[in-house]
Amino acid sequence: MQRLTKTAHGKTEYPERVLQFGTGNFLRAFTDWMIHRMNKETDFNGSVVIVQSTKRGAADVINEQDGLYSLFLQGMLDGRAVRRHEVIESISRALNVHDQYDEYMALAKSPDLRFVVSNTTEAGIAFDEEDELESRPQNSFPGKLTALLWKRFTHFNGDSDKGLVIIPCELINRNGAVLKEMVLRYAKAWQLGEIFAEWVETANTFCNSLVDRIVPGYPKEDGEELERELGFEDQLMTVGEHYHLWAIEGPGWLEEEFPAHAAGLNVKVVEDLAPYRLSKVFILNGAHTALTPIALLSGIETVKETVTNSDTNAFVEELIFEEIIPAIGLPEKETTAFAHEVLSRFANPFVQHYVKSIALNAISKFKTRNVPVLIKYAETFGEVPQRMALALAAWIHVYKKSETDEAYIVDFFRDQWRACNGTDEAIEELVRNVLGYEALWGQDLNRISGLADQTARFALDIERNGVIDTLKKAGAHGERYADHQRS
Repeated sequence: MQRLTKTAHGKTEYPERVLQFGTGNFLRAFTDWMIHRMNKETDFNGSVVIVQSTKRGAADVINEQDGLYSLFLQGMLDGRAVRRHEVIESISRALNVHDQYDEYMALAKSPDLRFVVSNTTEAGIAFDEEDELESRPQNSFPGKLTALLWKRFTHFNGDSDKGLVIIPCELINRNGAVLKEMVLRYAKAWQLGEIFAEWVETANTFCNSLVDRIVPGYPKEDGEELERELGFEDQLMTVGEHYHLWAIEGPGWLEEEFPAHAAGLNVKVVEDLAPYRLSKVFILNGAHTALTPIALLSGIETVKETVTNSDTNAFVEELIFEEIIPAIGLPEKETTAFAHEVLSRFANPFVQHYVKSIALNAISKFKTRNVPVLIKYAETFGEVPQRMALALAAWIHVYKKSETDEAYIVDFFRDQWRACNGTDEAIEELVRNVLGYEALWGQDLNRISGLADQTARFALDIERNGVIDTLKKAGAHGERYADHQRS
C-alpha cells in the first residue's frame, strides 16, 4: 500500500506562520486541524512548523509523510452517529531541536512567523537552572522559547512589530502568564537587559488558554481497516471526538488575526478564562486523572469501559457529582449540565481513549487537576473526599511499577516500594512519605486532616483485596444519583 505523502495525495503550501512545540496527537487533532480549516474557509494562509523538543517524538515520521496525516472525527452529532475524516495539510515540516538547533533558531528571523502554540504537558512550563543562552538546545521549553525570542529581538533590532502571539495549551492555571514569567526569569538570569525584557512585555502577546477535545490518538484496533478505506498507509492517523473548545484570554483584535470563528470553529476570545477553566480542568480532566489508576488496577483499558462498567462508573459519578461539583462552587445548573455532557463524551462509542495514555506524567496532572479540589472540599466540608483519596491511593499502587513520569518521580516511588515490606505499618509509612514529599506536590499533603489515614486505609485495602473490592467497600451508592440521571 502506498504511503501518505504529497505525491500520493497532493498538498497546498502556505507560509510558516505558526511555530508549534509538540508533535503529539492532541495538537495535530486540535490546533493543526483548526489551522487547516482556517486555510480552507478564510484567508489565514498559514502553515505550522513543529518543533520536537524532546529526544523522542514523531518529527521523522511527520517529515516522511510531508506533514500530511488523516484525522477521523467520530461521535454523536444531533442525535446521530457521525464519522468524518480528512487529510490535514497545515503542517509544513518538523524539526528535532536536538539535531537541528540552527534550523530552529533560523525561525526567529522569519518575517512570516506570528504565532507560537505549545503542549508540553503540565510539567513543561518550568525553569531549569542549568539552561544557558548558549545551550544547544536548552532543556526546558521556556528556555528554548527565550533563546528564540532573543534571536528575533536582535535580528529585527527590537522592532515592536515583530513580536509574537504566544498561546500555550498546557493545562495549568494562567499558562500564558506563567510562561511569560519564565521567559522574563531567563532574560534576567542570562542578563539580556531591560530593553529586551520590555520588548518581551510589550511587543509579544502571551495568552492564557484552555483547550478541550478528547483525542485518543492512533486507532490501534481498526487502523489497518481505516488505511484500506483511505487507500494509503498513514502512521500519523489519529482519532478524536467532534466536540472542541479553545477559550483564549486575549485582546479583541486576536479574532481578526486568528479567524477561527469565521471558519465555524468553537474558538472563543474572552476576557476571563476562569469559568471555562474550572469546569473543564476539574470536571473533565480531573475525572480522567482520577479514574485512570482505578481502570489500570482493574485491567480496564479505555475511558469508555470505565464509565460503562457498573463498579467503576459509580466511582466516576460519585467523584464528579458529590466531590468535584460541590467543591468548585460554580453555578450548579451549568456545572451539572456540563458534567452530563462530559460523561456522554467519555462513553462515546467511536472513541477508544486508552487510559494508559492519560497516565503519562500523572503526578503533575493529579497535582493540577485533583489536589486543589481535594483541598477545597476538605476546607469546605471538614472531611476528606473519599473518591479523591481512593484515586490517590490507587495512583500510589500504579507507581509501584510505572515508568511514565520524570526520572526523579519514578525513582522516588520505586525506592518507597522497595523499602516497604507489605505490613500495615510499612504501607502507612509509605503513604505518609508520598504525601509529605513536597517535590511532588509543592506542599506537604499530610497537613490535610485525615487524608493520610484515609489514603493509607485505601492503599492497604487495594494491597490486600484489589481495587474493585475496595471500590465496593468504599460504597458505590448508585441511588445517590437519582437527581442526576440523564433524561
